[in-house]
Amino acid sequence: MPKLAQFTAEQIAKAKAYAAETPPADIDPRIEALVNDLIGRVADKWTMLILEVLAEKGELRFTRLGELVGGISQKMLTQTLRQMERDGLLIRTVHPVVPPKVEYRLTQLGLSLGAAFCGVWVWAAENLQQVEQARRDFDKAKNQ
Repeated sequence: MPKLAQFTAEQIAKAKAYAAETPPADIDPRIEALVNDLIGRVADKWTMLILEVLAEKGELRFTRLGELVGGISQKMLTQTLRQMERDGLLIRTVHPVVPPKVEYRLTQLGLSLGAAFCGVWVWAAENLQQVEQARRDFDKAKNQ
């Protein structure tokens, strides 16, 4: 698994502020649809791992990206990259050389999405011990 990108204090503060806000009752249904769509896609581990790798390493070729996102098949990498490109999260650059050279890098939109999800990492860091204890308690009760 790749080393995860480090979040800035400002990104962490923003994530905590977003988490503390209550969404308005009259939220735009298009925003709700986008959030549901993005959660479904970004909750996919491959998208999150690609976001993390590209945030940390910058522009990468397809093969190198596949190596750094361990365990992903070429087909899944291709599908995930295409969807991320469609959503505006990354840019695919084809260099006109032989053999073809294709590189991927995050857009500002992709970088900001990664930063928005840093709240999950903050939550995990703050609640790790409680989750581990709950899992131990559950497993112990189940095995008795």
